[in-house]
Formats: sequence, C-alpha cells, structure tokens
Amino acid sequence: MAEEQLVFTLDNGDVTIKLRPDLAPKHVARITEMAKEGFYDGLTFHRVIEGFVAQGGCPNGTGMGGSGVNIPAEFSPEPHVRGTMSMARAQDPDSASSQFFICLDAVPFLDNQYTVWGEVISGMDLVDEIPKGEPPVVAGKIVKASVVEV
Repeated sequence: MAEEQLVFTLDNGDVTIKLRPDLAPKHVARITEMAKEGFYDGLTFHRVIEGFVAQGGCPNGTGMGGSGVNIPAEFSPEPHVRGTMSMARAQDPDSASSQFFICLDAVPFLDNQYTVWGEVISGMDLVDEIPKGEPPVVAGKIVKASVVEV
C-alpha cells in the first residue's frame, strides 16, 4: 500500500503533512477519513499563539466543537517540536475528536500528554503566516484538506 500524506491548502498555499500511523494509527485513520469526507474544508484556525501552536479543526470555529466521534489517546514519546501535528482534547485523554494543533516551536511540556499523528514536511513558512489571536480578528482557514498517495 502506498504511503499517504495530508495536504492542507491554505489561503496562501499548500502545507504538506507526513502522516505517522506508526505512532497513532487510529488518529491517522480518523483524520484521513474526515479529510476525504470534506470535514476540514473551510474550517478556521481559531487559536494561534506565537511561539506555541496554531489550532484548528473545530466545525463551529470556537474551539468547543468536534466531529461527534472521539478517538482514544495514542500517546507516544515523540516530542512536540516545530511542525509537529498533534490532537487537541479536553481533560479526558480519550476526548480527541477533530481539533488538532500545529506546533510553531518546541513545546516539550505537551510531550506524552497529547497524540502526535504527523509532521509538517513542507509549507511551515505558510503556517507561520496564519493570523495570530484567540481568536484571530480574521482567522486563517483550511480552504481544502486532501489526502494524497506518495
């Protein structure tokens, strides 16, 4: 089977994400399923903090929504470094649904507490340009999420 990558087309170009089913097979399966269904298309980055994370994947743009399906935690020792893709969640470790974050810098205090499921391999400069804020005045958005075979 060919390896798959996730591509987020933002307003300013494409961000390519290497998926890590070796670390989080359930998360990768669910995220790619949602991407193929168009779930992420048009969603915004509702929480973008300089030197920390860009968070998106909330269907209502507030950080309070999800897909209606939770994914059990798949924590690993993989570090949260610049470009890491990881799942947002509530207090319950098994509450990840559709929201994710992209680490804008190394964030070691998140290690072993959130599920790492991918890494940005191109377009991190575009991620850096996502408007900052909680929420941003004008939120950056995912125009389209695509799963591609490589």
